[in-house]
Amino acid sequence: MSFSKGNLKIFSGNAHPELAEEIAGIIGIPMGKSKVDRFSDGEISLTISESVRGCDAYVIQPTCYPVNENLMELLIMIDALRRASARRITAVVPYYGYARQERKTRARDPISAKLVANLITTAGARRVMTMDLHAGAIQGFFDIPVDHLLGVPILGEYYKQKGFTDVVLVSPDVGGVSRTRDLAEYLGAEIAILEKRRPAPNVAKIMNLIGDVEGKTVIMTDDLIDTAGTITLGAEALMNRGAKEVYACCTHPVLSGPAIERINESCLKEVVVTNTIPLPEEKQIDKIKVLSVAPLLGEAIVRVHQDASVSELFN
Repeated sequence: MSFSKGNLKIFSGNAHPELAEEIAGIIGIPMGKSKVDRFSDGEISLTISESVRGCDAYVIQPTCYPVNENLMELLIMIDALRRASARRITAVVPYYGYARQERKTRARDPISAKLVANLITTAGARRVMTMDLHAGAIQGFFDIPVDHLLGVPILGEYYKQKGFTDVVLVSPDVGGVSRTRDLAEYLGAEIAILEKRRPAPNVAKIMNLIGDVEGKTVIMTDDLIDTAGTITLGAEALMNRGAKEVYACCTHPVLSGPAIERINESCLKEVVVTNTIPLPEEKQIDKIKVLSVAPLLGEAIVRVHQDASVSELFN
């Protein structure tokens, strides 16, 4: 990228250093010099080995597994940069952990997504950059600016290159309809909706299908895939209702527990994800295709640094 790099600095914790290095390479700057280690009792030890006084600092740290460790690393690095007189600190959180606890569904439930927002703000962040929040309303939990980037252009371009015809985009539940509609509009396709019930956390039961998938190529879309119960049961239900073939995509490949085994054994042709969360080697199976979000995040960081519009990336 050709621009005045000025005092822009990129830092990373241990959550996803590969993504941070890819972003720094795209921008054309070296990684900030820092080291995140542990004391013998497990406490986090942080060293920033260069001056950050007056700089525009970006801390790239998805709060993925191990969630609490990575969250604490993010908070401690933000605090260190603030105390070292960084001019502006932006928390770049490609995957925002605890986003699924964004409202009370039962008495005495916590709203953990709001708590995490408070922690990031109190630590000293003056801006947050994230991707495909589980609920868009989480942006309102922050009293600082939030750049909410979308994975639709990345996923949409991939499927455009596939050259599918007669495609239907399927939302795995009613809550994901707007996300599915955005991708459907990008591809010029119709949408359908699966009605889902959750009798318990991480347990899905497919009830009904709203829409027509018979004889069509189906792409199921969601913000994240955790245990893969929803997409594998959904794929089976769609095939039973006459779909020609079923693909799935998401922005955040959480892929915990039996997810990989379920995907391998399912009727899904392919699962497309992004690298907002690092994918360990044992989870890199033939059915999973990983797309990089580094160019999008890199461009967004440059625009924020230059006080330019971020929303124009999606126009």
